[in-house]
Amino acid sequence: MNRRHFFRNTTLGALGTSLLTPFDSLQAAEHALSFKNKKAKNIIMLVSDGMSTGTLNMADLHLRRHTGKSSNWMQLYSDNKVTRALMDTASASSIVTDSAAAASSWGGGVRVPNGALNVSQNGEQHLPLWQKFKKAGKKAGTVTTVPATHATPAGFCVNSKSRNAMEDIAEMYLEHQFDVVMGGAQKYFSAEARKDKKDVFAAFENAGYQVFKNRKEMLNAKRRKPILGVFGNDALPYSIDRENEETLKKETPSLAEMTQTAIDAMKDHKQGFTLLVEGGKVDWAAHGNDIAGLIFDQIAFDEAIKTAIDFAEKDKETLVIITTDHGNANPGVIYGGDANDHFDSIQNYKHSNEWILNGFNPDTTLSQIKERINYANGIGITDEEAQTIVRYYDDLVAEDGLYNPRHLPFGVLADIQKRYNSVGWISMQHSADYVELAMYGPGSELLQPFVKNTDLHYLMLKAAEVENVF
Repeated sequence: MNRRHFFRNTTLGALGTSLLTPFDSLQAAEHALSFKNKKAKNIIMLVSDGMSTGTLNMADLHLRRHTGKSSNWMQLYSDNKVTRALMDTASASSIVTDSAAAASSWGGGVRVPNGALNVSQNGEQHLPLWQKFKKAGKKAGTVTTVPATHATPAGFCVNSKSRNAMEDIAEMYLEHQFDVVMGGAQKYFSAEARKDKKDVFAAFENAGYQVFKNRKEMLNAKRRKPILGVFGNDALPYSIDRENEETLKKETPSLAEMTQTAIDAMKDHKQGFTLLVEGGKVDWAAHGNDIAGLIFDQIAFDEAIKTAIDFAEKDKETLVIITTDHGNANPGVIYGGDANDHFDSIQNYKHSNEWILNGFNPDTTLSQIKERINYANGIGITDEEAQTIVRYYDDLVAEDGLYNPRHLPFGVLADIQKRYNSVGWISMQHSADYVELAMYGPGSELLQPFVKNTDLHYLMLKAAEVENVF
């Protein structure tokens, strides 16, 4: 393929070089040009799902103030090691995308309606990128902290009219023989939990996969053999809860550990590999205005960035893409005389708001609420504040839903915490923000200052020198 003709029919070509890359520098440009005309044998795409700019900012602030060191993502900016852009995240049906349509823009190279996976409104199916790379002879895998069948990994891999068809998606992964699939939600794989009673775990094992259900099994993975790793019945626990509960830490791997395991399983393949790494619980925390869940899962994602960059710097044939699919809730530190101390109090948090709220019921007393929040956050709330929480538990009814099926009072707790940590939120939903995008390695020189999400599909094909003829 001729790189000079690549962007002829994309928005990247229309923009050309008339715009300046946001916060670019000569050093960064020279670093990217050092990869010019080199082929990306491997591609690792890291997605912090639902990461507003404020999330990236607060995680970096937290690390700087707590450890004296920047986040790995921001350090790449400081060291001018990456090319950088802003990305438009819209879907075919809305300027505010959901994760299925966002992943499909990368996966299929076409914007589809919210809720769909690489299927347009008229029913047309678009071949997902990881299938294209498989056809080109590469290995392909996905790693996530939410269900392995969730929207973002599925968007790189399969076609489905609905992102909710997760039992079907589990079987599709096997049908297309993806080399690494890791995440949560055993309920979509086990015969006991599935509606059709199919034993999808057994089907993967019969096809030659290593099947892991806990961290110890995963850490003993054999190289060059395909992997299915599914940990827990639903999503993986929030990183802050995992770090403070020995059982969770023992049973469930970190995102960085899963990333390293996936790389090790595929890195020796002659044709190379492609890997999606998703920090999916960042999005779930944003939906719940859960500051502890948000910051510490963003930091866990940041550790996975280091794992990928460390490999790429040694390998020199790997394109690393770091971004998010959309903003969510747009959190940030709010001005005030005590903003510094308030924000620094998050350093003492021990648990997520999910952990806090799941510990209450209609019989919980005010003193028990205050005690649990004090243990988790190190703050002493008032009786009046505790009362605003307890009254929500009288009418709680469990319903279907991904982010808050019990209708727990996440917004109420976040509003109380704001008085003590100075973190505010604009909503509990996705937003239409342009988002951060960074690249390192061969192909990074192709990145233009402002892109549409669909442009990344073609950039990855170009960087890997894979013809788009499927």
